[in-house]
Amino acid sequence: MDIHNLTAKDKKKLHSWLRAAIQILYFCFIPSAYTAAFAGVKYIFTQIGAGDRIELSSFVAVLIVLCVYTVVFGRFFCGFACAFGSLGDGVHALYVVACKKMKKKPIHLGKTLTDRMSCLKYVVLTVIAVSCFAGVYSKAKGTSPWDVFSMLHAGNFHLGSYIPGTIILALLLVGMCIQERFFCRFLCPMGAIFSILPVFPFFSLRRNRENCIKGCSGCTRKCPSDIELPEDGSMRVPGDCFQCQKCIDTCPKSNIHCGIGRIKGNEFLFTILKALILLGLFLWLGI
Repeated sequence: MDIHNLTAKDKKKLHSWLRAAIQILYFCFIPSAYTAAFAGVKYIFTQIGAGDRIELSSFVAVLIVLCVYTVVFGRFFCGFACAFGSLGDGVHALYVVACKKMKKKPIHLGKTLTDRMSCLKYVVLTVIAVSCFAGVYSKAKGTSPWDVFSMLHAGNFHLGSYIPGTIILALLLVGMCIQERFFCRFLCPMGAIFSILPVFPFFSLRRNRENCIKGCSGCTRKCPSDIELPEDGSMRVPGDCFQCQKCIDTCPKSNIHCGIGRIKGNEFLFTILKALILLGLFLWLGI
């Protein structure tokens, strides 16, 4: 099948199915990558607070590898491989479908509010880091929503000692309904780390602005983070871009692409390549 000969509608459908397939595979078979990397963050701050040496544990190795991968490929892990992010996409999609069935307009948060809430993930990361540094994070056992999610994913429904975490997870699910990528954009501590990493521009999304329809802002409106894409030639990489590539499918002029120079315009190939490289890294790490 020659992808270049497909219609825009067929490309959009193929892109959506490819993304869904990758998300489902990672969600089902490698759900623990997020918690492993986050455990590495907690370990580092706990060791620093205790004045102990930081060793290259398996959790720290996962954290380092994911950070290096993100520097090279952008936040592809967030957009395609994070089980918590995929959960949010699924919940939001079901909510939108339910609203359409009931012929009701979906509730969503306003842009002014979402822009302000985007800073909350740095607050969450700071609170967790300080509590680990002070040695009190372990006392908050049972409050982690991602721990509850991991238990449910594994079929463990004994949540008696995780009531606070269960309540927080339920509230997050409500947020995921009314706002796409609610947790990822506003509250994810790993997202806070990934967003401040210096990312190479080679695989990030760009647009040929001079070919855009005057007044069109479809890519920004479709983006879960309301990002205005950099133009060709720009070295800027938005830290809150999840690499979901939804902007590519919504552009009426097909101006959006990833890659630079001769390698640009191969989104399907890049998506599969990045997914396979990430899979290989996870298998190597033993996740």
